[in-house]
Amino acid sequence: MARRAGVGLVAGGGLLVVLPCLCFCFLLAAAGAGAARRYEAMFNFGDSLGDTGNICVNKSAADQLLLTFANPPYGMTYFGHPTCRCSDGRLVVDFLAQGLGLPLLQPSKRRGLDFRKGANLAIVGGTALDFEFLKSIGLGYPVWNNGAMNVQIQWLRDLLPPICGAPKGQACRAYMANSLFVFGPFGGNDYNAMIFFGFTVDQARNYTPKIVDTIASGVEQLIQLGAVDIVVPGALPIGCFAVYLTFLPSPNPGDYDEYGCLKPLNALSVYQNSLLQSRLAGLRARHPSARIMYADYYAHIEQMVRNPSRFGFSCGAVPACCGAGGGKFNYELDARCGMKGATACRDPSSHQSWDGVHFTEAVNRLIADGWLRGPYCHPPIPPR
Repeated sequence: MARRAGVGLVAGGGLLVVLPCLCFCFLLAAAGAGAARRYEAMFNFGDSLGDTGNICVNKSAADQLLLTFANPPYGMTYFGHPTCRCSDGRLVVDFLAQGLGLPLLQPSKRRGLDFRKGANLAIVGGTALDFEFLKSIGLGYPVWNNGAMNVQIQWLRDLLPPICGAPKGQACRAYMANSLFVFGPFGGNDYNAMIFFGFTVDQARNYTPKIVDTIASGVEQLIQLGAVDIVVPGALPIGCFAVYLTFLPSPNPGDYDEYGCLKPLNALSVYQNSLLQSRLAGLRARHPSARIMYADYYAHIEQMVRNPSRFGFSCGAVPACCGAGGGKFNYELDARCGMKGATACRDPSSHQSWDGVHFTEAVNRLIADGWLRGPYCHPPIPPR
């Protein structure tokens, strides 16, 4: 499989483009109830959109090239220093935890912590498809072996005994039933592995049903462990991200929409979201006692792209706040945010894109708010 020239390891999702990746939603209880449902814990799965440090704890020699997001100015807005999060501050999962009265989720790979209030199992490079399958189709680059979906579920199983006893035991099932699970997003890195390493968009699309089937199987695994409330985020409009626009330019003007986004890439996300929503409907029918929610990343981000000023952004949707690449999008493989010479814009909250691949804290706050209070989570939880 031919590898695109100049496209290799990239930080924080860089070319590996760990897209975006995390999401979940929680709505207030019915007005008559007067209070929000309280959860005992929360568990998050996914990729660099939700990783709060697993990649830095679990890093290998190959990962060292990816860890530009462990350098300043990452983390500048809220934490004041890099935390291994791919943003200038908090991620969506951080805002969700704070909104639910839970502590910020610690990376599950960090030893010696108390995970009774939940854990973050997401990791940079996380895929839906197992690494062995990716290898079988010629995509065995080590970065995709950080922690596929099934690996992350196994990490959860490994965490449960000291928290609640034997997995599937009565105590653990009760604990799981009172916890919230944010399952994804998954699929972004599967497409990155394909598209940045020689596949066409149409070839990648052939694997979308398998990706969606894999995600659905993961939801069922959580239900078998006793999970009841599971939020499954959809894919993002990746055609509006600087990394794709930089490395996958099209000579055909018709491939771009009026906002400068690549229509074929966005169509790929729309296709996955359509299949995913259909599969989730089937899961709800088979598991009526579970609350399986679809969190709509795409619609919310699309609105921000179309009308930035409505959401308080003075800069366009695509250009990165942080980088040293200059050019149209301030994104360049060898001059990424966190590398020597890279700087951040004066006010990250004026930008949607932090590093050309991941969002600013300002966007993450809006996304979390949209999932906590609507209307970007379907169905609402608890029911109105």
